[in-house]
Amino acid sequence: MKKALKTHLETHFPDLKSARSILTVSGGRDSIVLAHLLYELGYDFVVAHCNFRLRGKDSDTDAVFVKKWAEEHNLNCFVQAFDTEAFAKAENLSIMMAARKLRYDWFEELRKQHDFDYILTAHHADDTAETFMINLSRGTGLDGLAGIPEQNGRILRPLLPFSRKQINAYIKEYGIKWREDASNDSDKYLRNHLRHHALPALIDAAPHFMDGLATTMDNLKASNALIGDYMALVYSKVVTESFDGYQLNIEELQRLPHTAEALYELLKAFNFTAWDDIYNLMDAQPGKTVYSSTHRLIKDRGVLLLTENLSRLPAGEPGKQTEYSIGQKETKLHFGGSTLNQISVQSFEIKNENEAVFAAKDLNYPLTVRKWREGDYFYPFGMQGKKKLSKYFKDEKFSGLAKENTWLLCNGGDIIWIMGHRTDERYRITADPGQLIKFTFEND
Repeated sequence: MKKALKTHLETHFPDLKSARSILTVSGGRDSIVLAHLLYELGYDFVVAHCNFRLRGKDSDTDAVFVKKWAEEHNLNCFVQAFDTEAFAKAENLSIMMAARKLRYDWFEELRKQHDFDYILTAHHADDTAETFMINLSRGTGLDGLAGIPEQNGRILRPLLPFSRKQINAYIKEYGIKWREDASNDSDKYLRNHLRHHALPALIDAAPHFMDGLATTMDNLKASNALIGDYMALVYSKVVTESFDGYQLNIEELQRLPHTAEALYELLKAFNFTAWDDIYNLMDAQPGKTVYSSTHRLIKDRGVLLLTENLSRLPAGEPGKQTEYSIGQKETKLHFGGSTLNQISVQSFEIKNENEAVFAAKDLNYPLTVRKWREGDYFYPFGMQGKKKLSKYFKDEKFSGLAKENTWLLCNGGDIIWIMGHRTDERYRITADPGQLIKFTFEND
């Protein structure tokens, strides 16, 4: 196995020999075998161990074992303890997902802090087979069936071509000691049940099952890469980026031979689950919205608008506040990703709709900057009479997202400027206005 791993690394990861890496070591058989192999082959690495404090004294004993192994091999060892259960509760995650996030976040932090090149994990062929079967049972796309990638950014998995059987043979050959996690024996976890029962039964029935599965996953990876190339072309035709999100052209989408599948590929990274609702959105009335935990998709005139789901941000986070004030002596107000500047000027002069000038005598400070509300109205500049903002937005063909992103400058109860668009007729500059105040609206 040592010779086979040497060949594999030199072929697929040739720069690893000259790199400085973090090897993640739990103390179990897989990570200890990889540590032993890399040490024997002369690779430069340090050891990193996570103590998730989930198994009482056994967790602490694992940490001691890993530190002792590193000391015996003159390797630096980093150990980090976590209150995994508290983190899982706070983040509303399963214990397994909480542990995964904690360890990978820490590994990356460690890599950056000490300028390491790679993070190495001990996933092997049986792990990727189990992952394939888990994802298959839950329903997935090609990404889920292509198995665990050998490289994901700075994360490398050198043992992926090797089976648990080969690892066990190496342990026996070299008399290697490791720490056994008792939870691995429990069938209450789906992965363990597949490991103990389903996979052995399949291999018994079809001795070459693992080889066939490896070939299948390689074919699926190739197909996935082909889809990726196709979606890059689709993206250029369908998607337009803006400062607040993305627009998906419905007409271009519907010209595609597989519209629903293309829409899934474009949106799968944004945590949506109600796919039937998303597919129906193209024929829905403007304003219809589908939410994910992080984003929302809004039907508008001819497009689907994809933006962050700001309404679901915790209180106090950016995007939550919808009302601000600016005093008479303030020259600048930052709000919602934009800036409002105000200065005193001697003459009326504006360059575009992002500037507005008012008579200082007409303004009662502090002024308010806010989002629009149902029932709001103003007196459009150059027109007689008032107009509801909802009617103004409709007449000016504002998209649903544009309405949400529009800010108003208010003087008491009066809307004096739809910022970036139109001022109020009641605040028109007269023949002898006196001191003037100029406002400039900028998107940061």
